[in-house]
Amino acid sequence: MEDIGEPEKLVESITYMDAPLFKAAAEGKIEEFDNCQGLDLESLKTPNYDNVLHVNLANRVHTASAWSFKSRSRRSNRSDFVKKILGKCPLLLLQTNRKGQTPLHIVARYGCSTTVKLLIKSHADGDIENLGMDELKAVREMLRLKDEESNTALHVAARYGHVGVVQALLELEEPDFPYSVNKNHETPLYLAAEGGYGRSVTILLDKWKSTVHGGPHGRTALHAAVMSGDVAHLGHNSIVEKLLKWDVSAAYIGDRKWEMTPLLMAARQGYVRTVTKILFHCPACCGKVDKRGWNLLHFLAFRDHPLELILSFITTVDAKHKYGSIKNLMDWKDAFGITPQQVYDAYQGEASCESKNDRRKMEQIVELVKDTVVNEEVAEKAVDPVFWPSVIGDDLEKRLTLEKERDTQLVVAALVATVTFAAAITVPGDFKGEKELDQGTPFLIHNAAFKAFIVTDAMAFGFSVHVLLIHYGMLHHFRSHPREKYLPFNIQSASVFLGYAMYAMMIAFYTATYAVLKPSHGLAITSCFFGVGSFFFYSLKGCFDGLFEGIFDFLSKKELLR
Repeated sequence: MEDIGEPEKLVESITYMDAPLFKAAAEGKIEEFDNCQGLDLESLKTPNYDNVLHVNLANRVHTASAWSFKSRSRRSNRSDFVKKILGKCPLLLLQTNRKGQTPLHIVARYGCSTTVKLLIKSHADGDIENLGMDELKAVREMLRLKDEESNTALHVAARYGHVGVVQALLELEEPDFPYSVNKNHETPLYLAAEGGYGRSVTILLDKWKSTVHGGPHGRTALHAAVMSGDVAHLGHNSIVEKLLKWDVSAAYIGDRKWEMTPLLMAARQGYVRTVTKILFHCPACCGKVDKRGWNLLHFLAFRDHPLELILSFITTVDAKHKYGSIKNLMDWKDAFGITPQQVYDAYQGEASCESKNDRRKMEQIVELVKDTVVNEEVAEKAVDPVFWPSVIGDDLEKRLTLEKERDTQLVVAALVATVTFAAAITVPGDFKGEKELDQGTPFLIHNAAFKAFIVTDAMAFGFSVHVLLIHYGMLHHFRSHPREKYLPFNIQSASVFLGYAMYAMMIAFYTATYAVLKPSHGLAITSCFFGVGSFFFYSLKGCFDGLFEGIFDFLSKKELLR
């Protein structure tokens, strides 16, 4: 009877590179390849189809610092390796790995502009400045090669902000050539704007006449620049400004999913400076709304600032006539019939003192904002943190508890401020008398411990006064009432500053004690040791208590498992 075996399986041929050759390629040692007779460089690849040139260029990122002589010598050797290996096998330059990346893609990823120029020159096979039409066409074809994600080398360089590489790749490119989008629908300009790489954006805008600036889901490079952060605050406002000057129509384009313009995205994230920048260049775009009917003020309304303050930010004294229509947006209703004023009132808790129906409506608006705006992602980014007050309505018990804690903090802060103020006036060691040339100056003015006392005493006084200012509302004068809604935030902030004040006061006490008792060196050290030692003992006790509790829990669980 004929044996029936298993069906034959297709055996995949595995490509690999011998360890000595791989190491030689990574380190740029051409001698190893010179010594190998009959070596087929074209077929010498790793399992990921990386050829010798891929391996060499990818490992350059691990070299030493650029300032060392050894590193400069090594880079020179590596450049020689690239030249010689391409001299042996020019086809390596256009070979792709498993991801469809050429050696030029690899160099663009790690940002070596010198190597980029070397690869271009090797492919041109002549002087770059005097290329014929055929050579120039061949170079441009290499520059436009795409990987599996449809990224060219320029896409890669723009994504990682390698300015020198971007510049080198564009030197021989046509100014009218429209670089297509990759599989994520991103152009090189979009990627540079998204990363906040201002210099790369400038180079791309200066080079191109084409206005292709698209991105995924109908977004533009301006959307990307806005969502990369509060660019005005980070000093990158030039990106938004350059993009608007280049193509002002981008300010009116909404994305496909939410129909949000760059202005609305900036407002949603609370980037008021970016909002101001866009309105300055394109005031007419303020009337655009998104899919839900939300306008500029709807998005700014749930931020932790009064709308009047926001309007004062985005309207300048000499240009209010340009933004007069912004205030009219206050009464615009969205798809649910909600106005920016209602969103603001709900967030501020204005309805808490009205009827139950008003309070219920306020809560519904707050929940709607959370569900449809705060918890939703736009351009793959969540909304920047919003402070939602934990005390809303008439939760009397919580409010009374917080008010008691506030009163306690006020008393402690006042005591610390009083004590530190008195200590600064009646300094340890007293002052010099009337007959002295520098009368009124402390005797210990040149003592190092006394100087430390003065500094830490001033810090303790400053921190305690800051707590008083927080609770009396002096630091929130621009906020509208009721102030009770800020109690949790104020108490948390005050606790931090009060802790700093007490630490500073403790250090001030021990440094003053040391300064006064310095003649009795042993007594000074002993007093400081017992004082500071008690603090460290308390801290260690807390650590050991937690450790023993953890051990006890572990042993208890182990006993239960038995």
